[in-house]
This record gives sequence, structure tokens and C-alpha cells, in this order.
Amino acid sequence: MKLLSSLLIACLTLVATCSQKRVKPLQDSTQDAVEQSTQAETSGKNATTQPQKTQAQTAKKDATDEASTKRQDETEQVHFPGEKHFKNIQQLTFGGENAEAYFSFDGTKLVMQRTNEEDGVMCDQIYWGNIPKKDTEKFEINLVSTGKGRTTCSYFMPGDERVIFASTHDFDPECPPTPDREKIKKYVWPIYDSFEIYTSKPDGSDLKRLTNNKFYDAEATVSPDGTKIVYTSNKSGDLELYVMNVDGSNEVQVTDGLGYDGGAFFSPDSKRLVFRSSRPKTDAEVLEYKELLADGLVAPTEMELYVCDIDGKNLQQVTNLGKANWAPFFHPSGEKIVFSSNHQSEFGFPFNLFMIDVDGSNLEKLTFGKTFESFPMFSPDGKKIVFSSNRNNGDTRDTNVFIADWVD
Repeated sequence: MKLLSSLLIACLTLVATCSQKRVKPLQDSTQDAVEQSTQAETSGKNATTQPQKTQAQTAKKDATDEASTKRQDETEQVHFPGEKHFKNIQQLTFGGENAEAYFSFDGTKLVMQRTNEEDGVMCDQIYWGNIPKKDTEKFEINLVSTGKGRTTCSYFMPGDERVIFASTHDFDPECPPTPDREKIKKYVWPIYDSFEIYTSKPDGSDLKRLTNNKFYDAEATVSPDGTKIVYTSNKSGDLELYVMNVDGSNEVQVTDGLGYDGGAFFSPDSKRLVFRSSRPKTDAEVLEYKELLADGLVAPTEMELYVCDIDGKNLQQVTNLGKANWAPFFHPSGEKIVFSSNHQSEFGFPFNLFMIDVDGSNLEKLTFGKTFESFPMFSPDGKKIVFSSNRNNGDTRDTNVFIADWVD
């Protein structure tokens, strides 16, 4: 979920969104993300749905691009060789864990989550800022959330006069405890039942609580037509997707398959959803999933992408790559999906951005980083893409936000 304090070095909720991510899906701490990547299982399930000839050609080109990249100092690079779909890349943040940056409806602003202990931000809080119009302008951020508890998965509401996000601050003003992964012996994300969904004005005023229960409610995003909200909750006993009107009415449960369904985004026409899911299959996987969920945890090391209609019909699995595939977002055409994945990794990292057709064909690698690239989102007009990355971080664990012109 939002994806992001630590997601893969950090929600694999902004890893996770929300995603969370995300968050921290997919929540969503980019630093957790990298930690996950170093511990992820090396299952070797790296088959794609591409025709064999196309896949071989793609692999050969990827190897050439990566070899070129290795000859350069990654910590001083913003744009790697082979990233042909990006132009005029600009780094917006410098230092800390910055992730799940999403465009406003008018395309002029970003809302994101951020942790920076040097600035006294001990766990993710929500910020927004105007996108610089010139390279010489700075990306100035402004606090949206209360500064208490932990937040995740923010998104602008229609009209850009309000922001929706999840927070634990009403349960406890302190940062919630993180799992003891050494004791658990597995990379896991916490599913805080203290996460509730709120909206406020961008300056943090007029805070309104939308959910009020003892379940995990988070990872909310809004449809491009401004009429619907999708979010993840475990109120059914499992982590499922729900869609409702922006005023909270007419809620519908979208998914019902066992597994962590989350980090959902709407298609450009607002009629479909793309999301990532763990979907355990074997008896051992099902048992582990249920035991972890009972303890308020999930293990996001095996996830694939799915699409469906906003009412849950026409569910279709898009990827079958193995390992962690998450943080999906529809291409402006509505016929492709960009996402983050570590399926090419041997030891769990790097995570890079990929693009694939909704039918699972034509897999293409978009980025060639060596650690963490995630949370891609296109601007409403489809001309720009924003993402979070560990590139150009001076060999630290900082995760920053980058924006670029998109070249089809």
C-alpha cells in the first residue's frame, strides 16, 4: 500500500499507494520496500506472457542497456541509458523517504507521503506542493495531515480543494509500532486496524473522518471522472477492494478472493480497476496468509496484477511474473499498465518500472535503476509521469520523487 517508509528499500501501506502503498503498501514506505527486496524469496518464477521471440529480444536489449548503466556512477545519475520513454527528468525532493506522489486533477500539484527523521517527521505524513514550472524553481511542500500518528495513501479529491488519506492519529498520536521482522523471520507489512480514512483541505483544515471502525481502511484513490472512490479494507475478514461514491454512498465490495487485494487505481475512463494481489494458492500459502492476517500482518513478496470492472466483473490476471509486482497505474490509452517489479532480480532487488498490455502481452522495461523505482502515475493529460526512486541519492537510503515528460 501504498509501496512507504521502508517498501523495498520503501508501502512494497507508500509501497504501499497506496501504493502501500505502498505502499506502507506497495504501503508504503519506500525504505521498507528496499528492505523487502533484500529479503524477498528467489522463487525464480520469471516467465512472462510475451511471445518467446519477443521476450528474448527484450532480454537482450535490457542486458545491453544495463551493461551501459553499470559503467556510470548511479549515485550521480538522474536519467539512465535505455529510459527512452522519459525526457527532461527533474528531481523534486532531496532527502528522506518521499513516495506515492500523485497528481491533482488539474495536473499542477502533487500530494505525497514523507518521512524524514532529520526534520522530525518520524513516520509518514501527507504533504502537497505545486509542480515547478521551471528547472530553477523548487518543489515547496506543505503539511496536509495532522503530524500525528502514521498516514498513508493520499489523493486529491475532485476540484483539488480537498485531499483524501488514511491516518492512525485518532487512535494514538505516536507512530504505531513496526513488526519485529527478525522475530517473525519474514518480510511483512503491518495492517493497522487503527487506519481510518479522512479528507481535509490542503492546508489541513476542515478535517473530516469518513470511516469509523476497528478495521484497516486505507489505500483510497479517486476515479478520473471524480465520482468514485476505491479503497482497501479487511472488514469482511479479508483484505478486499471496495468502491463507493465520493460522498460515501452506494458502497460495493469489488473483490472476494482470498489474498491481499490493494493499491487499486481507476482506468482513464473510470470503468475499470487495476490492482495487485497476493492470492495464495497452496495449502501452505493459505495457512501462512491466514495466520499472518490474524496477527495484523501480510507478506508482500509474491504479488501479481489484476484488472476488473469497478463492480468486480470481468476479473482478469494481467501478470504471471513471480515475485513482487505492484504499484500499477493505467497508461493514458487505458490499454497498458505501468508498474513496479523485482521479477528480474536474483535476491529481491532491484525494483524497476515496467509496462505491459492489459492482456499480459508486450512486457517492456522502462527504468534501469539498481535499487528501487516505484509508484508511477501519469498526469491527467498523459504528458508527464511521476515516480519515486533511489537514484541520485548519494549512496544513501533516501527515496525521492522525480517527474519527467512521457514519450510514447
